[in-house]
Amino acid sequence: MQDETASVGTLVTGIDFAEGLRWHDGRLWYSDFHRHGVFACSADGAEERILGLDDSPSGLGWLPDGRLLVVSMHDRRVLRREPDGTLVEHADLREVAAGPCNDMVVAADGTAYVGNFGFDLYAGEEWTTASLACVTPDGRVRVAADDLLFPNGSVITPDGMTLIVGETLARRYIAFTIGADGTLHDRREWAALDGVSPDGCSLDAEGAIWTANPSAGHGGGAGEVVRVREGGTIVQRIAMPMTAYACTLGGPDGCTLFVATAPGGVPEETAGRGAGVMVSVRVDVPHAGRP
Repeated sequence: MQDETASVGTLVTGIDFAEGLRWHDGRLWYSDFHRHGVFACSADGAEERILGLDDSPSGLGWLPDGRLLVVSMHDRRVLRREPDGTLVEHADLREVAAGPCNDMVVAADGTAYVGNFGFDLYAGEEWTTASLACVTPDGRVRVAADDLLFPNGSVITPDGMTLIVGETLARRYIAFTIGADGTLHDRREWAALDGVSPDGCSLDAEGAIWTANPSAGHGGGAGEVVRVREGGTIVQRIAMPMTAYACTLGGPDGCTLFVATAPGGVPEETAGRGAGVMVSVRVDVPHAGRP
């Protein structure tokens, strides 16, 4: 199952902690928590700072008209980048999100689904469940689903009918049917994962999900990304040089898997150190769905 033939290449160094990986307009986009910015890089690794925030940015997505949405974690807001480059508030999530906000997936019509920790992870608070926020294209906010244990990386199937949400601390994926108005129905378990804590992820054309597994790599061991099918069967593992926290499929043919790695998951291990590395590896099945 471990793919010994995969060749992992370095794309970008000097990252603190990257999340929200997206392939968009021919480049890889990502947030860096501690450099307080959103970045994009080309295939040769040349990095451009797209915007800066006072807060830590996380999930990324785009409205149908091309305007960028970015999650402002600790403010618990979604910001929108206007055509002139200014940042404005798109949605206030404070009444829905009990903890810092994290990943986001944006549907084709601009509806966004945003997860949150549910508690203060870095302060060592007791685990508690969280609600998944639904943000309409015009910025209205409602609870999309509740009782999720650290809702994190999410994908939407190519037909736009199914949202699959990773629960990092529950070690599983939950699926929902998406209604015409963006509401979620028919909650069911998509995959229970043994030893895998799903984080940033990407869907492929065979309906499998590539996910970073931050459970692997802690304590100085090798990190990994895994490819999982509905039902929980892991069909491929690729070792990473450090702990992996997010991944996405992209490149011209959709068959490059980009992976954000870092030496640890807490600010004390990463902030200001520039020790994170963005890597890439070729896979056989291309990207599908959203993001």
